[in-house]
Amino acid sequence: MTIDGDDLLGSILASLERIKYIEIEDIPNIDLYMDQVTGFMDDRLKSTARHSSDDRILTKTMINNYAKNDLIPPPIKKKYSKEHIILLIFIYYYKGVLSIGDIQKLLSPITEKYFKTDEEFNLESVYQEAVNMEKAQLEGLKEDVIRKFHEAEKTFEDAPEEGKEFLRKFAFICMLSYDVYIKKLMIEKMIDELK
Repeated sequence: MTIDGDDLLGSILASLERIKYIEIEDIPNIDLYMDQVTGFMDDRLKSTARHSSDDRILTKTMINNYAKNDLIPPPIKKKYSKEHIILLIFIYYYKGVLSIGDIQKLLSPITEKYFKTDEEFNLESVYQEAVNMEKAQLEGLKEDVIRKFHEAEKTFEDAPEEGKEFLRKFAFICMLSYDVYIKKLMIEKMIDELK
């Protein structure tokens, strides 16, 4: 996700439009070896990395640690199922916000109840519902970003002219950061209350 400094708001909105979700039908229905899993995740999520040319989406060490720390069930005969990949996608998105312990506490009930079940409602169903909810949030998110951007443009009226642009970007970053901070606190509180 790259952001152009000359048209900050337009660039941010364009970046939000380019968010690609890994659709359930895009996840292979066959079990994959470790190298295939890391390749799949890199291919599908590279555009979400801050420095897409340098950042690794998922490494063998990460996957081994996730299995060792019970974030994902161990592979079967060194192969990872579609359900493993779904859990790895959740972990990828959560690890930027939550601790590994919180992720484990959040995903354990999901894994216990919906991983490798023959029930009609399974881990794929949970994943699909989460993706649908995220897609539905995009328009509201864009509106919130636009509102915060315009609020930030009105700040620092009395600041020296040569510093106003930076200070207004700073104000915008502060508003976005505060939003993330408060939501993170709410998420942590809900996780702490999980049984």
